[in-house]
Amino acid sequence: MALEVSQVDTSLRDAWDNKGCAAKRSTTGGWTSAAMILGVEACERLTTLGIAVNLVTYLTSTMHLGNAISANIVTNFVGTSYILCLLGGFFADTFLGRYLTIAIFATVQAIGVTILSISTIIPSLRPPKCKLGEPSCIAASDQFDETDKEERTLMTNFFSWFFFFTSIGSLAAVTVFVYIQDKLGRPWGYGICACAIVIGLLVFLSGTKRYRFKKLSGSPLTQIACVCIGAWRKRHMEIPLDLSQENKPKLPHSKQFLFLDKAALIDDKHEISGSKTLVMNKWYLSTLTDVEEVKQVIKMLPIWATTIMFWTIYAQMTTFSVSQATTMNRQIGKSFKIPAAALSAFSVGSILITVPLYDCIVTPVAQKIFKNPQGLTPLQRIGVGLVLSILAMVVAAFIEIKRLNVAKSHDLVDDPTVLLPISVFWLIPQFFFSGAGEAFTYTGQLDFFLRECPKGMKTMSTGLFLCTLSLGFFLSSILVTIVHKITGGDEPWLANNLNRGKLYNFYWLLAIMNVFNLGMYLLCARWYEYKDKTQAEEGRVLEDAELSCQA
Repeated sequence: MALEVSQVDTSLRDAWDNKGCAAKRSTTGGWTSAAMILGVEACERLTTLGIAVNLVTYLTSTMHLGNAISANIVTNFVGTSYILCLLGGFFADTFLGRYLTIAIFATVQAIGVTILSISTIIPSLRPPKCKLGEPSCIAASDQFDETDKEERTLMTNFFSWFFFFTSIGSLAAVTVFVYIQDKLGRPWGYGICACAIVIGLLVFLSGTKRYRFKKLSGSPLTQIACVCIGAWRKRHMEIPLDLSQENKPKLPHSKQFLFLDKAALIDDKHEISGSKTLVMNKWYLSTLTDVEEVKQVIKMLPIWATTIMFWTIYAQMTTFSVSQATTMNRQIGKSFKIPAAALSAFSVGSILITVPLYDCIVTPVAQKIFKNPQGLTPLQRIGVGLVLSILAMVVAAFIEIKRLNVAKSHDLVDDPTVLLPISVFWLIPQFFFSGAGEAFTYTGQLDFFLRECPKGMKTMSTGLFLCTLSLGFFLSSILVTIVHKITGGDEPWLANNLNRGKLYNFYWLLAIMNVFNLGMYLLCARWYEYKDKTQAEEGRVLEDAELSCQA
């Protein structure tokens, strides 16, 4: 009997193994299976950034496209990659589950990168070689576009390691693989990226027997639609003072967005004639918990919207900043030349420096100042990241002015093929501020969206977070297109020959836009109330009411 009880106690109620049986805590989950997931994430990050960080030079030097067009292709590529996370989250929640979603789309990515590698090998799939600036250069006509306390603690550690492994993959991408691409050629560079994602897929699949599979809970998008439609259909009904249709509501009632409460009202349409049996049609009647969960998501949207601009600035580190590097002296010693895209290593290095410094220095100081055991709150971390992104653009503008002055003083404005006598290391500060900003913004966003979202909407919330990256890159494409069209005359800001452009004005524009965005963010952050605070206040109200009744 003791053995049977022990076996029951080690089984999880809401998770299954790969055979459909109740998952055993001792043989599934934990760091062994987490390591498989971290492995595929490192390979995926290496593959994606291995392509993205050096793609702008491939488009300009091999495909003979202009700087503005190349920058838009890169930002559209990265933006599409991240916005598809919403589609992946929908499939994972509704149809496939997380395991199959990762397996299928990792396979799709492996196939795509393999095709990309092939396109760099076959000469007919790229324009003939020519010198930059020659009228005879032919441009390419087309391009590719929680319940256990101990394990809950481990989950927090998992996300820390998640960010660490993505940074490791990023570091390898912007150093080793960029060098391989530049020295051995794109077939070798993209071919190794294809091998990396295949290896990551195999590592992920090797942990199948140890994974815990969760029951599909349905798409949160459907829940949001049901609440909104239900509230609209009953918009003429009045909300009673005592709105309670559940004996034990899972969430305290919020006084914000009271219109949505109408989705939980019962009218005659939900009763069968002759009996008072309630017909639970989710498109007409929602539970109070469903309504409150939707309210939580809506409350998060202003924060979501005001973090998009950070990633618009971050996008410049993989486009125009790389283009700047191609015109500067990258020589170290007599025989080694730094690949232009490898400058992104300073951004990743800044992340790897900022994270431990934050834990060792900033957190203890912030704990004393703000009386917060976490140090800075997620919203405060995001705010710091936004400030650092503004500094990145201000510094970038000044450095670009200096670079242009060097070009003019040496009479090299009209010859983009000659490297300017100015060290590429002048670009380090803008990469450093951008990387430090990412360390604060990325971890702040991840913590905010995972902490504040309803329990059943974790996947969608993560998708919303990653969607800010996507929209940031898309916004960059839109801004580049508009600026290039308006200023593309005699004195273009974004010229194909950067020495004749005014890239610094584009950097100033981004800095000014983010200053206004920072103001909007501060207003939204001041208005927002954390879920824990709201629940604590609700608990105190209920406790006071109970004591009053007892008196």
